[in-house]
Amino acid sequence: MPIPPTDPGLDRGLLRDDVYRHLRDAIVDGTFAPGEQLKDLELAAWLGVSRTPVREALLRLAQSGLVLAHPGRSTVVSPLDVREVRDARDVVAAMHELAVREAVPVVTEADLDAMRDANRRFAAAVGSGDVEAAVRVDDELHGVLVRLSGNRAVATVLEQFTPTVRRAERMRFGSRGAVSVTQHEELIRLCAAGDTEGAAAVAYDTWHSLPSGEG
Repeated sequence: MPIPPTDPGLDRGLLRDDVYRHLRDAIVDGTFAPGEQLKDLELAAWLGVSRTPVREALLRLAQSGLVLAHPGRSTVVSPLDVREVRDARDVVAAMHELAVREAVPVVTEADLDAMRDANRRFAAAVGSGDVEAAVRVDDELHGVLVRLSGNRAVATVLEQFTPTVRRAERMRFGSRGAVSVTQHEELIRLCAAGDTEGAAAVAYDTWHSLPSGEG
């Protein structure tokens, strides 16, 4: 497994969640490619932590379907499986729909302004071809409504399955970025109008229209 030459610059006192998120992001952004073997000792050295949080992170990644773990043998990055991506996409879309239903009744003008600002930055990132920034700001925009919903179960499910969707989405993000900007604008407009059903439908469609890896 070729370890990236750059130092991730992580604090050696990393929490387990930090190790998990860093490895998760490295898989999602393609730093570790499908089929690549992941060795806990090398990963621990790269992150500057002990092997224990790395092993725990790999177990969580296996539960999310991002790696295939063979106890006593090897752990490899999972290939993109169309069925798994499609299933994850359906779950993620349903969770965002639910989050919006719970968030719209309590959304404030400050929350809407935060979403508008995020969408402006999203559009700029898409326009410049910065996929990393676009994905990050997209999560920020939708995260406003997830936070407002106050539903910890929704947040937990999204944390588990969104990375699988993002892996497939990144392949064609640029081709549908402009569509996402428009969907965001409509979502914000409906939230501002207090149209719970309309906003929920747009949120569902926004996520359910993401590529599943087919074609």
